[in-house]
Amino acid sequence: MFIFEARRIIIVICGALLNAISLNFFLIGANVYASGFTGAAQLVSSVFNDFLNIGVSTGILLLLFNVPVAILGWFKVGKGFTIYSVISVLFTSVFLEFIPIIGFSEDIILNAVFGGVIAGTGVGMTLKVGASTGGMDIVAMVLSRMKDRPIGTYFLALNAVIIALAGILYEPENALYTLLTLYVTTRVIDAIHTRHEKVTAMIITHKADELQREIHKTMVRGITILPAKGAYTKSDKSMMYLVVTRYELYDLERIINEVDPNAFTNIVQTTGIFGFFRKD
Repeated sequence: MFIFEARRIIIVICGALLNAISLNFFLIGANVYASGFTGAAQLVSSVFNDFLNIGVSTGILLLLFNVPVAILGWFKVGKGFTIYSVISVLFTSVFLEFIPIIGFSEDIILNAVFGGVIAGTGVGMTLKVGASTGGMDIVAMVLSRMKDRPIGTYFLALNAVIIALAGILYEPENALYTLLTLYVTTRVIDAIHTRHEKVTAMIITHKADELQREIHKTMVRGITILPAKGAYTKSDKSMMYLVVTRYELYDLERIINEVDPNAFTNIVQTTGIFGFFRKD
């Protein structure tokens, strides 16, 4: 348990470092914007600096934007998930303050692509261990549960606002390069961790009862247990069938490794669900 939690915190911090590197080394200097609240903080910082002559750093704004969101997440999403998201935001803000803004290239396309790749790697790593980079992740999850619409809809809405403002306030080309960064970021996230809100887990195990008890201690999910037989060994087993959100995958992996390391687990993307699925 301790090793899993320590590993999760280390990966969240590494993800925060990559997000900060993406911004300070590639995106900020090129006036290309990241996705979600990070991009919103970056855009507001640019407006303050360029139009109002007020120096406000992206890291400070990112921290301020996430305070009300963290409170919302604590009550509406879950304490554990919110704590890891807060850790991610805090370390991202700290890294943004201490890492200097350096331009490695004058080519805006290179900045947009490499910034997107590094940011996508940081976000993907964080999502893969059941945490988030805060901000829009939490807001989108709350709205998705209230309206029962895909989380991607809300990501798209906020990012569309960022792209539009980038084009209006700066050069229209900036909006196009921002769109390129968002596309690259999304593709990298998809490669590292599924963007699907729900996934189906099929677990072949000799310890179905023990697994069921431990899973229900951590999450409230319905489980169907079916009899199964190994084709090679001819031994009797059980297949556990359950649908979880992508944020619960890391905890599910931890439980399986602790209870039955020899279990065979297949995770598949779930496009849609008909019927009751607990959202709170």
